[in-house]
Amino acid sequence: MIIPAIDLIDGKVVRLFQGDYAKQTDFSVDPLTQLQSYQQQGAKWLHIVDLTGAKYPQKRQLSLIKTLTQSLSSNIQVGGGIRNIQQVEDLINIGVKRVVIGSLAVSQPEIVKQCFERFGSERICLALDINIMKDGKKYVATSGWQANSNVTLENLLDTYQAYKVKHCLVTDISCDGTLQGANVNLYKELSQQYPDIQWQASGGIGNLQDIENVKQSGAPCVIVGRALLINEFTVEEAIQCWQNG
Repeated sequence: MIIPAIDLIDGKVVRLFQGDYAKQTDFSVDPLTQLQSYQQQGAKWLHIVDLTGAKYPQKRQLSLIKTLTQSLSSNIQVGGGIRNIQQVEDLINIGVKRVVIGSLAVSQPEIVKQCFERFGSERICLALDINIMKDGKKYVATSGWQANSNVTLENLLDTYQAYKVKHCLVTDISCDGTLQGANVNLYKELSQQYPDIQWQASGGIGNLQDIENVKQSGAPCVIVGRALLINEFTVEEAIQCWQNG
């Protein structure tokens, strides 16, 4: 499945290079118009990241997200700076179908466990952003990639298996924003090791061949952001490629 994505800072569509707020690219498109275009081209799910909320919890863009969610018929998943159960509930109450939880999964697993118990595994998607070391170990980054934890991807996944995690978005930070292709071997490995999880591949998608490569890895979903904004290909073309891959 193709999941088009937009990142929002202060109501504007942006992209960060490898999570760095100092490397921000602004796009002169209206968020709703852009998402409506993705929806009209066949996207069943849309991914929204509240980058303002990720950096400044008191400035979460709830009003905008509510407008977007209520103006679209596609399913919406939203992430960015989720720090407690109330914030998850706030998003679900305004029509968000799935809430994406990142740093909290590392720093406060007990809270995330409560989210799974309260809202169910269909409503929660873990977002695990990883740095892969020279020795092959995969460490999960936190705080919008601004910090590295000492927790490996496998250790964290083993913890959440007990909570019946069903959806997980994994980004190899070294690939993000590069348009140089996704880490296909990573998704192949994860799909084989944890077949019950619906993996969302993210980072590095630059052309239709990259889409096809992710499909071959076994990951059932791929997030596409920058490539769509700079018109490398359309959502319609990506869906066709995925279906034919």
